[in-house]
Amino acid sequence: MNYQVIIPAAGQGKRMKAGKNKQFIELNETPIIIHTLKVFEEHTQCSGIILVINEAEKADFQYLIEKFRIQKVLQFVLGGTERQYSVYNGLKAVKDDELVLVHDGARPFVTQKRIENLVEKAVDTGAAILAVPVKDTIKKVEEGIVSETVERSTLWSVQTPQAFQIKLLLEAHDKARSEGYLGTDDASLLERVGRPVSIVTGDYTNIKITTPEDLYIAEAILKRNEEKK
Repeated sequence: MNYQVIIPAAGQGKRMKAGKNKQFIELNETPIIIHTLKVFEEHTQCSGIILVINEAEKADFQYLIEKFRIQKVLQFVLGGTERQYSVYNGLKAVKDDELVLVHDGARPFVTQKRIENLVEKAVDTGAAILAVPVKDTIKKVEEGIVSETVERSTLWSVQTPQAFQIKLLLEAHDKARSEGYLGTDDASLLERVGRPVSIVTGDYTNIKITTPEDLYIAEAILKRNEEKK
């Protein structure tokens, strides 16, 4: 099944401390956002990309899309004050396809195989997310003191893309907006209204580039991927 993907790219990424939108930081002379867009540009099931941006950066994004010949960006949508609002704005721009994916602009290493697995599961169940089992021991801390060691076998670290039947995600967003609720991700909005969300195993290399340290990891992943070609 074909899908459209919403890519929020309006955040300023203050933890990166780059003095600019982290989407424009280059890996191997190519901006992070272009690495991400190319994954979907080259995926045959992707019928279009909705790119959510800051209005002040529209010309910069337009320039990059033309320079790197990205053809599938259907529309620029302005971001909101929270990521959740940005995704909602993007949802309002989606047309035709029954399935929508939401993916972080700064997560450039998701593979087409994982996307295909995710889409297949979302078609069957209505909602699916990529995630990987937590490897570290997790402890709950209160006021600087460990209060509990959490059972690790039930914990998963969530990634994007997340895939949904459009109607389900819109209903969950509308309810959250009417009740003033902010979730930690789009899947959490479905969870709170009782909609099941399926897990699809992802890859540990599908990192979100958030801090300066992540750039070193990203460069290593990019080098490895290029050597495998």
